[in-house]
Amino acid sequence: MNLIEAARLAVATLWGNRLRSFLTVLGNVVAVLSVVALVAVIQGLDKFVSKEILATGSNAFVMTKFGIIMGYEEYMKAMERPNITLDDAHHIERTMTTAAAVVPFLEARLSVKRGRNEAEGAPVRGTGAGYPLVGRFALSDGRDIAAVDVDGNAAVAVIGSRIAEKLYPGEDPIGRDLRVGGSRYTVVGVLEPRGGTMGSSQDDQVLLPVTTLLKQVGARARSLEISVVALDAAHYEAAQEEAELLLKIRRGLKPWDKANFDVMTDEQLFGIYRKITAGIYGLLLGVVSLSLLIGGIVIMNIMLVSVTERTREIGIRKAVGARRSDIVTQFLVESVFLATGGGVLGVLLGIGAALVVRAATPLPASVQLWSVLVGMLLASSVGIFFGIYPAWRASRLAPIAALRHET
Repeated sequence: MNLIEAARLAVATLWGNRLRSFLTVLGNVVAVLSVVALVAVIQGLDKFVSKEILATGSNAFVMTKFGIIMGYEEYMKAMERPNITLDDAHHIERTMTTAAAVVPFLEARLSVKRGRNEAEGAPVRGTGAGYPLVGRFALSDGRDIAAVDVDGNAAVAVIGSRIAEKLYPGEDPIGRDLRVGGSRYTVVGVLEPRGGTMGSSQDDQVLLPVTTLLKQVGARARSLEISVVALDAAHYEAAQEEAELLLKIRRGLKPWDKANFDVMTDEQLFGIYRKITAGIYGLLLGVVSLSLLIGGIVIMNIMLVSVTERTREIGIRKAVGARRSDIVTQFLVESVFLATGGGVLGVLLGIGAALVVRAATPLPASVQLWSVLVGMLLASSVGIFFGIYPAWRASRLAPIAALRHET
């Protein structure tokens, strides 16, 4: 029997038992779907992280009271650290020689209203002048917050594009009033759309002069963050060392003492992200392995049932001259077709899932060819591995005994 004839018989047999064939390959469908869809999402997440989370640029770092907190005990220890103040930021800005920009930031949660319209949950950020150098804060209209605004505690605001759409529908927001936490501000700029993910948007934020926000919320209980941009990549490490040393000395610490603040870099953030994705890939491996094992056992079981049901057919084929290799080929091809069919269905569903993620979220999820090939290879391998025993068992049937078998 040649492979073309074996393939024709396999398709006819499997099509004759369509429902049973579909239920048999569900394990393979889940495995291949997981490979294709999750790889597409993770690849999209990689692009999103490099574009958004690491948007400050390779020459920037952040000095913060808390840093990256991984547990409750770490948080309680960080709470004992002194706050980073605006005076600290001014001192670092005046004395640093390796920085292109030193910008203080302060996060606050305040109501953002205009008349009866309210932007719920909009993050409010106080900032110093020069903030466009430490992040993606390009304007679509108006002007940035300037040094004169910060020095003079000006009541001005730069708003995200979604804030502009929510609070000023069909209007130009520049020059109009905005209520932030009960205080009145004048809108002087609108940021370009940036999008978002995980239910939050970069276009909902409101930027205020850091001095004005500190005056409104109270400076004593607030710790600022200081974003520092090095002169260039060659000065990046030197800028970190200089900034840490300046703040240590200002706080009465020796240069070799452990800092009572933290410095966050893109490398740290990306390292944490890589650990998360490594965990996801580990979980994916577990899901795929379990699904393939279950799917393979189900396929072997169904093929054994098929051998039992077709015992007389096997006997007739042997009686008219079929060799053992012909019987093995017939059942092995059926097993491979069964598993590969599940793989094809899994690929289609995985592509569909990736398209849904790309349409519903800002993640540029894209199906990777290598994930499709890996999924199909795994599915076919399962068909071969778990189809060998049923095919061998069918080929070992004695023709006389097989012909006497009652169906």
